[in-house]
Amino acid sequence: MITEGIRFLNFKKKINIKKTKQNLNLILSEKNQVIRSLSKDYKNSFKKKKINKYKKNLNFRVIGMGGSTLGSQTIYNFLEKKIKKNFWFEDNLQNNFKKKNNKNLVNLVISKSGNTIETIVNSNILIKKENKNIFITENKKNYLYLLAQKLKAEIIQHNNYIGGRYSVLSEVGMVPAELMGLKSQNFRQLNLLIKNKKFINSLIANVNSTLFFIKNKKYNSIIINYDEKSENLFKWYQQLVAESLGKKNTGLLPIVSNMPKDNHSVMQLYLDGFKNNFFTFFYVHDQNSKKINNNTIFNSHKYLKNKNLSNIIYGQKRATENIFKLKNIPFRSFEIYKRDEKTLGELFTFFILETILLGKALNLNPYDQPAVELIKKETKKLLV
Repeated sequence: MITEGIRFLNFKKKINIKKTKQNLNLILSEKNQVIRSLSKDYKNSFKKKKINKYKKNLNFRVIGMGGSTLGSQTIYNFLEKKIKKNFWFEDNLQNNFKKKNNKNLVNLVISKSGNTIETIVNSNILIKKENKNIFITENKKNYLYLLAQKLKAEIIQHNNYIGGRYSVLSEVGMVPAELMGLKSQNFRQLNLLIKNKKFINSLIANVNSTLFFIKNKKYNSIIINYDEKSENLFKWYQQLVAESLGKKNTGLLPIVSNMPKDNHSVMQLYLDGFKNNFFTFFYVHDQNSKKINNNTIFNSHKYLKNKNLSNIIYGQKRATENIFKLKNIPFRSFEIYKRDEKTLGELFTFFILETILLGKALNLNPYDQPAVELIKKETKKLLV
């Protein structure tokens, strides 16, 4: 176990960890705003009193793109059973939006720059006069800041030192979490985790194994996900890794594979195809999954009797891991025992530190995304 909520099996690689350990100590000592947002030392840019007046509302619509919404989508889906409110996420341009009852609906509009084209367009189409509105954006006279003033909306300052994919434990993810009825401080676990030798050793060994794969031209990081409520967690992870490390003709391609349905499509390739992949297995133990109806099971499949969905899916996971071992395919494995804010905060922290450490080792700036900015400029040029 890394912590009481997570059992972690690392890649089977023994590699010198000295340099990565030094990098981790350096990153933690710098205490930049991204790292600070993972800890209880981070000061929210909002006062809880400011958003408490919205907590009575049951319906919320989050409008944003990429890291502005993926973190809160992850929180909502992963912890959905604890949340008694409805959240919808508008995170793409589309013609057909699901109709919502605009009465008692709160729009939460999120964009660091306040000039994200897709967020501006969706806000224009979706916001109605009768809505209540909260805007999270930088304290500058950008488009969305000015729109918020025009609408007399609540404005929460977006920390200008924290970009989208790293902002999940800042106000970008924690305002939605508070509105969901969750406690933002429960997600911020860095203070405890840096004192946890198992966590630190697992993190460092994992980073070094990944560097070994990159050196040996294994660039595909494939997530074998057995938990449907974690699909958005790995969409968030996908952006985090691809946008942070995809630079200077290097990087990793994170691919999310949802199981067990992908056993019947891409698993053949994973097992017998090209060998430039390494894998992450992810499973959440569920005590309340649906049970098999014994009365309708034929004797030919009596091994299914007295099983529930969780038993069957876990059996498939273990079987797949056994075959990966036989074929010497590299993988690591996460098993989650507690579906709560603390565990999710630990996962966010692990993946963010992992990504920053990989960036440092590869001599990349893990915080920028220069190529994407080119597309934004070119799009504006063509629309003018």
